[in-house]
Amino acid sequence: MEHISNKKSQVNFDRKTYSDDLLISLYQKMLKPRLIEEKMLVLLRQGKISKWFSGMGQEAISVGVTSALNDEEYVLPMHRNLGVFTTRDVPLYRLFSQWQGKIDGFTKGRDRSFHFGTQEYKIIGMISHLGPQMGVACGIAMGNVLKKNNKVTAVFTGEGGTSEGDFHEALNIASVWNLPVLFCIENNGYGLSTPTTEQYNCKNLADRGIGYGIESHSIDGNNILEVYHIVNQLAESVRRNPRPVLIEFKTFRMRGHEEASGTKYVPEEVMKHWETKDPIDNFKTYLINQGIISEDVDQQKRTVLKSEIESHWNTANEEPLVDVDLQQELEDVYKSFDVEEKTPNTTIKELRLIDAISDGLNESMKKYDNLIIMGQDIAEYGGVFKITEGFVDVFGKERIRNTPICESAIVSAGYGLSINGYKAVIEMQFADFVSSGFNPIVNLLAKSNYRWGQSSDVVIRMPCGAGVGAGPFHSQTNEAWFTKTPGLKVVYPAFPYDAKGLLATAIEDPNPVLFFEHKALYRSIRQEVPEGYYNLPFGKASLLKAGTDVTIISYGAGVHWVLDVLKKHPDISADVIDLRTLQPLDTDTLYTSIKKTGKAIILQEDTLFGGIASDISALIMENCFTFLDAPVKRVASLETPIPFEPNLERQFLANNRFREELFRLLKF
Repeated sequence: MEHISNKKSQVNFDRKTYSDDLLISLYQKMLKPRLIEEKMLVLLRQGKISKWFSGMGQEAISVGVTSALNDEEYVLPMHRNLGVFTTRDVPLYRLFSQWQGKIDGFTKGRDRSFHFGTQEYKIIGMISHLGPQMGVACGIAMGNVLKKNNKVTAVFTGEGGTSEGDFHEALNIASVWNLPVLFCIENNGYGLSTPTTEQYNCKNLADRGIGYGIESHSIDGNNILEVYHIVNQLAESVRRNPRPVLIEFKTFRMRGHEEASGTKYVPEEVMKHWETKDPIDNFKTYLINQGIISEDVDQQKRTVLKSEIESHWNTANEEPLVDVDLQQELEDVYKSFDVEEKTPNTTIKELRLIDAISDGLNESMKKYDNLIIMGQDIAEYGGVFKITEGFVDVFGKERIRNTPICESAIVSAGYGLSINGYKAVIEMQFADFVSSGFNPIVNLLAKSNYRWGQSSDVVIRMPCGAGVGAGPFHSQTNEAWFTKTPGLKVVYPAFPYDAKGLLATAIEDPNPVLFFEHKALYRSIRQEVPEGYYNLPFGKASLLKAGTDVTIISYGAGVHWVLDVLKKHPDISADVIDLRTLQPLDTDTLYTSIKKTGKAIILQEDTLFGGIASDISALIMENCFTFLDAPVKRVASLETPIPFEPNLERQFLANNRFREELFRLLKF
């Protein structure tokens, strides 16, 4: 905490050539969030609000940074950056409604505090996991670069957040791609109660920029003129010469992490030191000493602001509670989307599954000028499976982007692109590697439309599955990680025709889609596929065979296992259903079939416990119980990681047990 204990208390202001009006404006912009906070702390003690994260003593950073940006430039604040919202003139009653969970807020009561965004004011709020914020800023900035609009994006984090992997991934991406992002670190002394000496072992956090080849600055975060001047100069420079800049603001958090935490862990001398560096008190004294304002004028302004705050608080307080509307809650999980079916071309050609996926991507790239594909080795190399081979020659490196190995920040960047009006397709080199990007998928993309009405126009391609001797880290079929999460759509085709059409729909759909592609099917399955662009609706299973004895339900490679068994046993009369999409799930087709056959068996490549077969089985039992002539049967792979050695892998996979279980069910 060298910047806390050894620096002189005096704040030295240098107005440069800035006008009196600008200085007064900066002061009043700092004063407004301070007075709001004072009001909120009173209300908290009265039990009229539930929680508060204070930014007292740090107003110069939020106000200075936001004032240096243009109103149409995005800023991504944290939960202590009230000054960002007030400087952007967000109506106070809407902020108060947000904090009270009322309808005039920004999240319909579904989230609190500053966990929201607003396109109207170009503010993108945080999620509690903090780190993805950095990658989102990279995606927004990438969109600005593609638009060539010379805009800057500013994103905030605390010193604690700089320890997260997402922070480092985002800095690396921004540096490699020369993205116009101002990374703003509020170094405020403590991460909750953990002092900076226990968080990092470098003198200045700005020094971390050196390792990423990023220009960096360390400045006094309590000096509004220093903050505004440096950020204003940097913003102007970055607009002309796009690049990332890391800025560390030395400041201090004068109150607890949130009010219930208190500040007993802070040494008394440290607290007293920073009390003398209050950004508002010091700047007010400077303005009075310079004859720019008077004490009377200051009091008059405070009275006006307090009156505004009180009026807006009363407006929010009088607002009724949110009406509980079950249908609205369910509908808002996804952005509304009805596919306009594009009839397939009558000209067809035989394609492997891998070719159909590549063809589908190519058609979508031609259809959407705002579609960006990102992934490891996907540019000149064409990806490890060569699906995007030749794409760079046609669409260029701006739209076909090799990425560093940083799945989390790339997923977040995809979300940032969506915020800035783009579509993103992200290739996971292997579906297994999605675990490194799990957080932003399930906590950011999936919840975005529900939380504040912002779509996540992102498709994540997932080469998956066993049967190719790839072992535990390259063979998982992990769809159940995502079918559990409301807000995500999950697609898993088994045939080239479906893969091309469903991929087109996934890219059209403004909601986040996990698109699973089984590696063992890439070059082994062929089919006649229409040329040109066509799409297929989600939530429509395919009835591959019709019969009366049993309903067999599967998807992906499992479909081909089923067909292989039935080919050897033509006497079995079965409805064979290829689900094609797992979320949304076509329950109508399932129930219609089961009510006809009276028996159901579900085959999945995934391990049994917690897989989607379990949920399908439960749905059948709940909705078709009286039509069943036998218990619903599930068949899945062994409850072990996926082994490498061929004999062990064969033993692991579910297809070894399917025939036996099918015959057992038929005899029931």
